[in-house]
Amino acid sequence: MSLLNTAARRIARHRAATPAELRQENRLLLNRQAAADDFFALLMKDRDEVHNLWRHAEEKVADAEIVVVCQQGQIDELTAENLALKAKLANTAAVTVPEMERDTTAFEDQATEPIDARDLQARFAAGPVVDLHHSPQAADPTHIPAPAA
Repeated sequence: MSLLNTAARRIARHRAATPAELRQENRLLLNRQAAADDFFALLMKDRDEVHNLWRHAEEKVADAEIVVVCQQGQIDELTAENLALKAKLANTAAVTVPEMERDTTAFEDQATEPIDARDLQARFAAGPVVDLHHSPQAADPTHIPAPAA
C-alpha cells in the first residue's frame, strides 16, 4: 500500500444521496409536517373550546349577579316587613298598668329623708355639727358616756 491510498481513505468522501434515500427523507419530512398540522389543529380546537366555555361562564356569572341583586331586594323588603310586624306584635302584646300611688299611711312606709351623699370635706366645711366648746362633756376629758337604756 502506498501512502496515497492511506491518505485517501482517511478523507471523508461526500457522495450524493440516491433517489431512494431522498424519497425516504421526503416521506419522513412529510409525515412530520402532517403530524405538526394535526397537532396544531388539535390545539386550535382546544383553544376554541376553552374560549366557548369561558364565554359561557361569563354569561352564567352575569345571570347569577342579576339573581343576587333581585334576591337582595327581596331580602330588604322582607326584613322591613319583619321589623314592622315585630313592632306591631310588641304593641299588641304590651301590658299597660295604670300609674300607682304609694300608700304611705303605715309607719313603715313613711318617706325617709334623702341621704347626704356629699364627701366629708364638703359636709364638714362649715364646722362640726355640735360645738364642742359649749358642750358639757367638753369640759371633762375623763367623761365616759352612759350606755343607752
